[in-house]
Amino acid sequence: MEAYAAYSHALAALVIFSLITLALSPFSALAKQKAGLAPGATPREDYAEKAYRLNRAYLNGCETLPAFLTVTLVAILAGAAPFWVNLLASVAVVSRAVMIFIHLQGIGKPHSGPRSVFYVLGWACMAGLAILALAAVF
Repeated sequence: MEAYAAYSHALAALVIFSLITLALSPFSALAKQKAGLAPGATPREDYAEKAYRLNRAYLNGCETLPAFLTVTLVAILAGAAPFWVNLLASVAVVSRAVMIFIHLQGIGKPHSGPRSVFYVLGWACMAGLAILALAAVF
């Protein structure tokens, strides 16, 4: 593990991102059950409904996690600058947590609101990690 000690924040960010996504799963299932939906059903697309917002937060984590894992792990394995890898991975996770909070509270509009700002911040961090990974590989 000593070889990866310089990337401790990025590695922790990977675990935290995964835990957040895993934690959303049962809450999404319970909200759908409370809404009378069958297991695996998708709530009605209405941002005003908490079951829909919870389901979307969970699914968004499932959709984003593979990209986050890929760019972060490749940056680490390729030996990209630890400071930047740690910073970008950490900011990505914090932006994800804030975005989920905003999403679950129903703050702002469904589009172009504060949730979108934090989504784009996390996306930009992942793009930065991808660039660092590619620069380190070539």
